[in-house]
Amino acid sequence: MLSWAVVLGLLARQILAIPTISAKGSKLFTSDGAQFYIKGLAYQPTPNDPLANTNQCQLDVALMQTLGTNAIRVYHVDASLDHDGCMSAFANAGIYVWLDLDTFSTYILQNTSPTPQWTKSMFQAYADVMDTFQKYDNVAGFFVGNEMLTTGASSIAAPYVKAAAADMKAYRDKQGYRDIPIGYSAADIPALRPNLQNYLACGSDAADAVDFYSLNAYEWCGDSSYDESGYDILEKNASNYNIPIFFSETGCIVPEPRLFADQAAILGPEMDHTWSGAIIYEWVETTNNYGLISYGPPSGAEPTVSVQPEIGGYSVGGAPTPLNPGFTNLKNQWATLSPTGVSENAYTPSNTPPACPSYTSGYWEVSGNVALPTIGAAAVTGPTGSAGSGSGSSGTGSGYGSASQSSGSGSAKSTASHNGAARPTHAIMHSAGMAAVEGWFGRTENSNPALFWFVGIACAILGPAIAL
Repeated sequence: MLSWAVVLGLLARQILAIPTISAKGSKLFTSDGAQFYIKGLAYQPTPNDPLANTNQCQLDVALMQTLGTNAIRVYHVDASLDHDGCMSAFANAGIYVWLDLDTFSTYILQNTSPTPQWTKSMFQAYADVMDTFQKYDNVAGFFVGNEMLTTGASSIAAPYVKAAAADMKAYRDKQGYRDIPIGYSAADIPALRPNLQNYLACGSDAADAVDFYSLNAYEWCGDSSYDESGYDILEKNASNYNIPIFFSETGCIVPEPRLFADQAAILGPEMDHTWSGAIIYEWVETTNNYGLISYGPPSGAEPTVSVQPEIGGYSVGGAPTPLNPGFTNLKNQWATLSPTGVSENAYTPSNTPPACPSYTSGYWEVSGNVALPTIGAAAVTGPTGSAGSGSGSSGTGSGYGSASQSSGSGSAKSTASHNGAARPTHAIMHSAGMAAVEGWFGRTENSNPALFWFVGIACAILGPAIAL
């Protein structure tokens, strides 16, 4: 006989159920065997944790569905808060979450020091986020970093990025969590192509490689083309890649209006056999002018949520209103693009890991497949399987190849792509730590009353048949 606790758990699981995402070879698949292509949005309307305000998530989800969204990317969360309401809202809409594990104080390469680091305290902070979010079936993947490397000199941080991924994969497996893909989001820096991409996937031990690689690219601007934008080069570099690759940010804003014509290439026959989709930067309008929506009621309408604070003259909460023609242009692009790919059962991976790049002064300052500065197995598992209590060593910039520890920190982000397109302000903000915004404002925690209502009704119906 089933206990009430078991029944309640099963019912809640049914309500929140959504096929999970996994990586196999160079592709992403849902647990029902379909290849998964990302139609995503960067979603960070507040600096600390947008997934702790259920009311706001529900408002945003409703409009995202009209756009054709199936994924969001969130850069910063607070592992101590309640995320059930938001994660349920997104799951019920068929929207997955790609989540960064790091936060303002745990970047592998900070602007305050040229020395990369990966320490036990950083590992613990990453593990806290993983512990909190691994239970949600609509978590598609975790990033261990965003745009840490931006120059050839900053390539000395690459082994630390790879070590972070290796340690977090080991922790995931030791804890018995499902195989949530763990990877990295890279700035598209011509000087680092394709060395960083190849390095993070190279080596004979898959446990030391990232599960996916993603790129923040703003090269396709206005009425460009596959060849003119340089996407043909990106495709060439990825054509034999052995792990999934996708655009973790894209959406050039110069010149206006935003046409999003690159989506037809990414999700079409030119690239859909290699790339797994794209995440558009970004959902809400701020001072950088990348937003697809603005918050607050349309002119003359009554607000549907309480008045929210403003940052730089922009509201950070409220009713989302589309900003056109960008919103409609993206909607129209996605509406025509539905790649089917291959079924998981019919797919046999054949690509092998790339060779580890050799040291090249000023371009790639890591000598091949160097030993990774992981924190050690004891720190990953702890005495009872919990994170961070072991005696593993801390990685703090021992030097790779013949790299100088005085090389650049990577904090000075490029303000233009190789073809002159403006890069978003966040590229500077993330790398600089965003210390000035850490204490902006608190989050509103809300429960999901619909969930409890449904469970209550179901229990009333099933109760007579269940022994207590």
